Formats: sequence, C-alpha cells, structure tokens
Amino acid sequence: MPAQIFYTKPSITEKEIAYATDAAANGWGAKCYEYIGKLEALFAEYLGVDHALATSSCTGALHMGMAALDIGLGDEVIMADTNWIAAPSVVHHLGASPIFVDILEDSWCIDPAKAEAAITANTKAIVATHLYGNLCDMDALLEIGERHNIPIIEDAAEALGSAWGDEMAGSRGVFGTFSFHGTKTMTTGEGGMFVTNDPDLLRTVQTLNNHGRVPGETHQFWSQIAGFKYKMSNIQAAIGCAQVERLPELVARKREIFAKYRAAIRQMNGVAINPEPENTTNSAWMPTVVFEQATGVTREILLGAFAAANIDARVFFHPVSTMPMFDEATGNTVAHSIPPRAINLPSYHDMTDEDIDRVVATLHAAVAKALQ
Repeated sequence: MPAQIFYTKPSITEKEIAYATDAAANGWGAKCYEYIGKLEALFAEYLGVDHALATSSCTGALHMGMAALDIGLGDEVIMADTNWIAAPSVVHHLGASPIFVDILEDSWCIDPAKAEAAITANTKAIVATHLYGNLCDMDALLEIGERHNIPIIEDAAEALGSAWGDEMAGSRGVFGTFSFHGTKTMTTGEGGMFVTNDPDLLRTVQTLNNHGRVPGETHQFWSQIAGFKYKMSNIQAAIGCAQVERLPELVARKREIFAKYRAAIRQMNGVAINPEPENTTNSAWMPTVVFEQATGVTREILLGAFAAANIDARVFFHPVSTMPMFDEATGNTVAHSIPPRAINLPSYHDMTDEDIDRVVATLHAAVAKALQ
C-alpha cells in the first residue's frame, strides 16, 4: 500500500515553534496580549482593512458580528444552501431564521438573483460565503445590499488570499470572518478573525468579546451588557504571527498545487475544477472537481477509488437545508445536484508532484470505472 495522502494539513516550521515557545515562556502578565495585538495588526495590514480582532473561531467571529448587527428573534438572514454549518447555526442561536437560496453552477457560491428574490421585510443581512477559495459575486451582492439597505457579511473562512484585483476576500462586506482551523491555509490550531472598516461595529464586537465590558471602562469588572468570550490565546496568536508572515508563501504553494490539478483536469472530459475568473485570484484552499452527470462518475465511485489508493477524500458540502434541524429547500436544484458527483482534492504545503500525480491517476481510474 502506498503512503497515505492526507486531504490537508498545516505547514509548521521552526518559526511557528519559536514564537509559540516564546509566548509560553514569556507571554504572561503585562505581555499576555502581546502576540494577539501583533497578529491583529499584521492581519489587518495583509487584508487591507482598518480593524481586525482575533477570536477563538470563525464561528465566534460570525456570532459576535451578527449580534452586533442586532440580528435576533423574527429576523431572516439569506445565505447559500451550500455552506458550512457555522453561519446558519449562529443565525439559529440568535433566534433568527436562515433563508437558504441556490448557488451558481460555475462558482458554487450564492446566486445573487436568488438572494435578491428571497428578500422580505424581515431580511436583516445576506451572507456571502466564499466556498473552497472561490469568490462570490460581491459586486452584485453589494449593489443589492445598497439598494435594499441590507448589510452584506463575508464568510471568508475558506478564502484567505483570494482577491478581486487588489481587493481581498473578506475586506468588502460590513464585516468579514476567517477561520484558522488546522485544515486552513493559515492556522492557529483553532482560531479565527473578525475584520471590519467600521469603528463603531468594531467597538460593539470588542465589547461583546469581553463579557460586555466596554473598551476603556475604568470601573473594574463592570459589564454594560451580557456579552461573550471568544478570545484567542496569546500562544495561538504567536503561531498565527508566524503564519501571517509566511502567508504569501503559503498561498503561493496552494496555487501551485491548484495549477497542477487544473492542467491535468483540462485533459479530462466532463469535469470542472474551481473557477478563477479574469482579474481574480483563487487562493485554492480546497481544489474541488465536479463531474457532469453524463459521465456517470459519482461521489461513491470517487470515494471508493480514493480509499483503494490510500488517499483521503472529502465530500462536497451537503445542502444545509437537508439537515434535520432545518426545512429542506427543495427548489435549490444546483445545490442539491452537485454533491453526488463531486469531491475535494488533497492540497497541502509539502505535497509532492508524485502525490499530485497519484491523485490525478486515481481520478482517471474513477472515470474508467464509471464507463465500464
């Protein structure tokens, strides 16, 4: 049996180890927030935004951002049916309702026309989830939001490094959120980031993140509201500082792997890979292939072929509305049709050309099996 190929794993060097060691040895007392502040400054600079707040997860960042927008009981938040569970769960926990709409065939991201058609008097926000590194049509979504006076939230958990020209994913909405989970291009183990250009929104989120204590409050241990605590630890932030300093390298390597996959996929009929429209950059967090129905290639055939080759396989997100806690949105035909004929491909920093060739050969074997 050949060596296992993982679907993803982080790139950790002596720099991350040295920073984390320093934080563990010295980052206490007056220095307990030192790496956190440094990480926030470095990340805001990389993204080109005014403010960044480190959090314990992307989910926490979404929770506080939505709470700061006063999303609550009776409100509706529109989002793509193809999604990770975090955003709809946050909406649910706030007492609001996630409204699931269909995705576009090419980007697998929210369909702006379907989002606009779902707007009601109860709509409080629209979430733009940049899936697998692919970019939502933010021009269309921001225009819709401006016309209807509805904020656009960017869930950029999977799109760190993706961009329209020099505008980075996560920098254009009323706020953006990122994930630093161990599977992501940049990691702090667990962790995330809230970003915004709105100082008032930032102050509200800072208050929520500190048990409701307003920044600058001189009355010790005094809370103005019932808040949360989604803070990142200083040791996690130390790892994050090293990762941000390496981000250009980390994203470039992801894109190199993506380019090799894309070149190979072009030689195959009836299969699409993550798109990269003109004047955009796809950070390719998770290269993904979607086979046309006519090929006969199914998720089960792909999973079997990958297992036989000792390659980790990750399935395309199921429509969130099909999960038992929500009402199924049966009209979202694109979101329902893609998962049974798609799979995520392995991608990580130290993946070799031989590893990539094995993955591509496994895809060819799956196609051959489907044609038998």
